[in-house]
Formats: sequence, C-alpha cells, structure tokens
Amino acid sequence: MGEGSEPCGKTLLPVGRTDGSHHWRGRRPIREAVAETLLCLATREPSVREYGFELALCGALEVSERLLARQLGAHVHGRRIADIVAIDPGPEFDQRAAITDGTIPLAAIDAPVGSGQARPLRDVFPDRRPDERHRIADRAVETGFFESERRSGDRYVRQVARYPDAWFDRLVGIENKPDLDRPGDLQTQLRTDVSLGLFDEVILATASHVTGAHRNRLPDEVGIWRFDPETGEREVLREPTTLPTDEWGLELIEREAGQAAVRPVDPAAKARARRRIAERAYGKGWRTFAWPACARCDPDGAEPAAAVPYCTYHDRIVNPVEDCGESCPGYESADPPAVDVEAVRDSRSPWVRDPAGRQRRQVGLDRFE
Repeated sequence: MGEGSEPCGKTLLPVGRTDGSHHWRGRRPIREAVAETLLCLATREPSVREYGFELALCGALEVSERLLARQLGAHVHGRRIADIVAIDPGPEFDQRAAITDGTIPLAAIDAPVGSGQARPLRDVFPDRRPDERHRIADRAVETGFFESERRSGDRYVRQVARYPDAWFDRLVGIENKPDLDRPGDLQTQLRTDVSLGLFDEVILATASHVTGAHRNRLPDEVGIWRFDPETGEREVLREPTTLPTDEWGLELIEREAGQAAVRPVDPAAKARARRRIAERAYGKGWRTFAWPACARCDPDGAEPAAAVPYCTYHDRIVNPVEDCGESCPGYESADPPAVDVEAVRDSRSPWVRDPAGRQRRQVGLDRFE
C-alpha cells in the first residue's frame, strides 16, 4: 500500500517521523485506522505470486529462439541478481553449442592457452594457488573445454576448440514485478541496470495495470510488458531502448539513507561480465527447482509453460520449497514426477544437450585425464 492510499475507502495520510518511518493521520484514532487496514489486507484477494509468475513467463518465452535462464548475477562489483536473462544467439552459436552443454569457466576462457600446443598448468595460471589452478582445470576438463595430460609429473592443458566470442548477440534483462503496488526496491534496481549497461535491453514484466504514475517512476530506457501468467498472453506497453553496452557504465555498489556508493566500470570489465552472464545462462537454464514429492504435482498443467511444478490442488504453479510438504492441506505423498528437464530444454530452445564435442587429439597428447 503506497503513500496516500485509502484502506477500505477511508482517507488516511502518512506523516513522516524524524527516523524516516511513518504513522497514519486521518479522521479517526490511529489504532482504529490500523486495525481496519490490517483487516482489509487480510481479506483482499491474494496478489500474483512472483515465483509462479517468473516460471510462467519463462515458459511463455521459451517458444522463441532465445536462450533463457533465471536468477543470475548481473553485476561487476555489486550484488545485483537478474530475475530472467534472455539471450539472442549470435553467428557462432552452433560452435559454442558443439563444445559442451554446461558452463565453461570464465578463467579457462581467459587463460593464455589455445587448441594447438599444450602448456604447463602453472604457466597458464601463474597468479593462482596450486589448488585453484587444478580446480579451474578440472572444471574445464569436465565441461569438455580443456584436455589435460601429465608430462614428467607436471600437468599440461590445452583447449579442445577455439572459444567462439560471437556465440551470443544481445542480452536482455527482465525484472519481474507482478504486483506494482508492492514494488520493493524496483526503482533502484532498474536504474542500476540502466546506468551499468550490461544488458542490451532492460524490461519490466508485470501483471498489474500500469498507470502513468508507474511509468514516471521507471527509467525511460526500460521496456514494459504486461503478462498474464494464466493465459501466457503478453502485451508490450513500452519498447525498451537499446543501452550502450560497449561504453563506460556506472554501478551502484551500496545505498544507505541519504547516500549511495557508486563505481565506474570500463568497457572491458563489462564485456567480461556479459560473457560470464551468457556462459552461466547457457549452462544453468531456468528449470532449477526440485520437483515436489506429491501426487498433486502436474508438470504439464500450466500451458503454455512446459515442465513446471503446477499444483492441481492450488490450481497454480507453486514454489516447491515454500509451498509443498505435509503442512499443505492438499499434500499427497508420492514420488517426484519423472521429468527429463534437459530433454525438454533441448526440444524447446536453442540449447543442445550432450553435444558430440570437437575432440581433436594431436600427436603427443594421447594420455588425457
């Protein structure tokens, strides 16, 4: 409930205190006003839940040629988490997909080693501790990006294939706020996204009616979608403005009462962060939830979204961690649904499951770990 709102039609005005909090001033005693406000909140229709809204939007967007992922770090020095990241494939997408279906470690991508001559691991990561070197190499080997061998007790590595820098084109950051009457820190989050410029486009997705007042609180560069999670229908209320991702950005690091700490970010750091976001998105995807052990869970019940935790008792997508279990009145113990989410992702998106890879073994590199 925002300032100046009228609980149950009764006019109450917020009055600021010196500590930044508010009390309500109106035509009735404060206790009576607060009691009625709480009663209204308890009896009003529940708002659209953000978790289900997010999964429904991912399911609706998945039919496009974009690659989708949820809850990714979208910062350089700060702590910003993007709700949804959508990636437009670039001209070298197929080459990237042929390497691995997982996330390639950024340190391995940046390492001074190619697909020709193998190099000692200590020379590839000279500034890393021995355990860090091996951890990065192990992960790169596991994903299929590095090959590794031993020579006289020393570990050597090389890339299996050249890393295709142009595998992704545009990155789109989508902030979900189904109920604009409960915006939280929305304005600050979107201003940070715009001023930093890691994404080519930033979009707000909501289920609310968007008023002129709502628009005025948002940066002009932010696009606005109105999305109905029950039908999957999406209306573009405002197109986003393309942001300068190859220029300097300004990142909000910390915000306290009356002051904010910001830090400039150079184009090279932004490019590296964009690659990290893209790689994480490719390997992670958006179906990162655990399936509930309940007979009421119907993975196909939330069309157009496929393979999501839809509950037939509550008639909506649920958060398995918060909504499911013996405390739910509709709970019926059963084995979790047997859903092959990787097969679903492979069939509904550009992502390629378990690629053959490009194992180009060379003379002298025939003893790999």
